[in-house]
Amino acid sequence: MANPAPRRRSEAHPSPVTARAQIDVGQVEVRRSRRRRRTVSAYRDGDRVVVLLPARMSKDEERQWVDVMLERLAAQERRRRPSDAELMSRARLLCRRYLGEVEAPASVRWVFNQGSRWGSCTPSDRTVRLSSRLRGMPTWVVDYVLVHELAHLIEPGHTPRFWELVRRYPHADRARGYLEGVAAAASLPLSECDDEPDGAETADGSPRSG
Repeated sequence: MANPAPRRRSEAHPSPVTARAQIDVGQVEVRRSRRRRRTVSAYRDGDRVVVLLPARMSKDEERQWVDVMLERLAAQERRRRPSDAELMSRARLLCRRYLGEVEAPASVRWVFNQGSRWGSCTPSDRTVRLSSRLRGMPTWVVDYVLVHELAHLIEPGHTPRFWELVRRYPHADRARGYLEGVAAAASLPLSECDDEPDGAETADGSPRSG
């Protein structure tokens, strides 16, 4: 939430194109409210970004604050985009904390070719992959997908034992609901992962979880 303050017209602001590219926005929706006096806020709604403004603002002020809020949202999401190395460190920590009986994975990395899943795991070579669509989402959501895939290193299928392992993570149900909401809002055919034999491959040749 931001509190508008007077600004000189000469002050530089990021362009809408630049900010939109930084946060991978499909579109920006501006909503004006008579109840809002001074505050401005923005949030993601699926592939859109919604910017909430006071109804009294002029069009010039609207353009200015849309740019400002897109840049602030982009900065927040940059902080939520760990590298492959950081993902691996996080996976080791989650293993120790919630899945003490499992050895750490051989590798954890982002991939861009998972159009129907949030993550995948190949137990035979102990590799884990997360969909790039997760980048920018809250840390507790990314952690849930990591725990889900790491649990496959112990239990390849989606058995009752598997779900018992996953629910050791305290935000599991909340994170599942968050991901289902994102997928539904964007009309994406996304699931957590597919229950297939160990070492199976997708149609494009990428490893698939068990």
